[in-house]
Amino acid sequence: MRNSIQFEVYGNYALFTDPLTKMGGEKLSYQVPTYQALKGIVESIYWKPTLLMIIDAVRVMNPIRMESKGIRPLNYGGGNTLAHYTYLRDVRYQVQAHFIFNPHRPDLAYDRNEHKHHNILKRSLKAGGRRDIFLGARECQAYVEPCVFGEGKGFYDNYGDIHLGTMVHGINYPDETGRDKMEVRLWNPVMKNGVITFIRPDECDNIRPLKEMKAKSFDEITTADQLSREIGGE
Repeated sequence: MRNSIQFEVYGNYALFTDPLTKMGGEKLSYQVPTYQALKGIVESIYWKPTLLMIIDAVRVMNPIRMESKGIRPLNYGGGNTLAHYTYLRDVRYQVQAHFIFNPHRPDLAYDRNEHKHHNILKRSLKAGGRRDIFLGARECQAYVEPCVFGEGKGFYDNYGDIHLGTMVHGINYPDETGRDKMEVRLWNPVMKNGVITFIRPDECDNIRPLKEMKAKSFDEITTADQLSREIGGE
């Protein structure tokens, strides 16, 4: 696929929080990563507002195991509280993704250099990403490296279909939709022999508004320092 990357991401723990479990301070992970969590990993490898990162598929390599921990998170008003977080343990995923130019950012048309961005993306992946990689939550440190999607033995190969119910697909932001609001997308994924093939964000028809929001503005002046660093790194 054009402008695509394939990589493996792995770590000791992951927490792709089911929002229904946040009400009392407890957190329970989804069984598999959400589209938004994987998009965040790709954007930690390399991000530019000129681009829209599209997640095509994820392959679950290790068996789904969970572990509960007693946590003492900080209160915003000071002090600590007690909670139980349920994490995924010993996770490894293969991910296939690609980028397109953001059609809702015509102000960044000057930066639409496909060859440049794809090469920087591949170099950034080979270096392990430009920013810290984590799996759903900041305490779940992870690592990325290039791979060939579909190679190697996965635990759920030939396992059949697993219906995962209603899950969060991701978040719609104004600069990615052209609408002045933040929205949440929901969908009903099916894991087939360990592989989840994602629908695109614009194909989700179950969308809920969250709040009004304006897109951040960028121009050649505000991004000059970042662009010069990229050019210097080529």
